[in-house]
Amino acid sequence: MQRRKFIQSTVAVTAGLALNIKPVIAGDKAAVTDNKALMKKEIYEFREYEMHFGSDLGQMENYFKTALIPGLNKYGVKTVGVFKEWRQSEPAKVYLLIPYSSLDNYLSVNLKVKADTDYIKNSVAYNSIPADKPVYNRFTASLMIAFDGFSKMVVPSAEPRIFELRTYEGYSEEAVKRKIKMFHDGEFSIFSRAKLNPVFFGEVIAGDRLPRITYMVTCNCMEGRDQGWSAFVADPEWKKLAGDPQYANTISKINNTFLVPTPYSQV
Repeated sequence: MQRRKFIQSTVAVTAGLALNIKPVIAGDKAAVTDNKALMKKEIYEFREYEMHFGSDLGQMENYFKTALIPGLNKYGVKTVGVFKEWRQSEPAKVYLLIPYSSLDNYLSVNLKVKADTDYIKNSVAYNSIPADKPVYNRFTASLMIAFDGFSKMVVPSAEPRIFELRTYEGYSEEAVKRKIKMFHDGEFSIFSRAKLNPVFFGEVIAGDRLPRITYMVTCNCMEGRDQGWSAFVADPEWKKLAGDPQYANTISKINNTFLVPTPYSQV
């Protein structure tokens, strides 16, 4: 028990530094206000599984459907997204999006799920997969904190759709900070006008290729996506923002991936 408490507190302190939580000094109302606002923003865990060639994907999906997602739902995480590539690559990839209400929620839910009797029982088959028949090679994971102006994930309606996952890497933390400001200074409203429906916006606080931000938008089809981005770049407000010197050199690399939800995805 002592060791568990030590690990929890150590992780919390480390994450707190990454999130830039301000130390509260007696009478410092600004720090208290900033920290309360920070705690209202969601935390996103995003996983990318690289599947082993020739593996049985059904084993992983059964684990998601019968063990992991029910376990997360049981402890309050109600909208877990599971996605596959719109056009499958080799090796194939599977993506998992898990939203938490706070960093404390992320820590507590994971501890509860791993100790849950039903989760343990329903994970037996998945945990019994032999070493010579692995389902995946490895998976990468990142933690993100939601933007101030888009503090909670928006779950789209349950209809056929395509998701676009976009990652912006910056050459420095300051450059990424300016790009986040650019979203708040006008890009959110441009997304709405262009009918590129945002799902979440997150600043990556733990993971690879830092500093970076990741966000997701969705459309009914690829044609709608293309029309949306054409409208976005033609928007007068976007042209004004793009020409503003304060936003110059904010992004050094952009990656985008097109995804479709699995039948059991909750996003």
